[in-house]
Amino acid sequence: MYEDGAGGYALDPERGLDEALTDWRREVERGRELCAGRSLDDIGRIVGGPMAGLEVSLRWILVHLIEEYARHNGHADIVRERIDGVTGA
Repeated sequence: MYEDGAGGYALDPERGLDEALTDWRREVERGRELCAGRSLDDIGRIVGGPMAGLEVSLRWILVHLIEEYARHNGHADIVRERIDGVTGA
């Protein structure tokens, strides 16, 4: 939906932040639905990409999501630091 064609993602200014947040909230809710009633030790198989076929637990998936959020939050913090010059805040 937001792919830039070079393997990355970019927010289209015509679409706006509200639409991006609405999409994100919908995806969060879908994730919650998929996780409901499952054990952290339940196993599934990755379908596509470089790790296709690998069996992983729900626990592994959630830890991976936490890692990804932390990484992207770090990127956002770097951008913010470049804008306002404040570090360590």
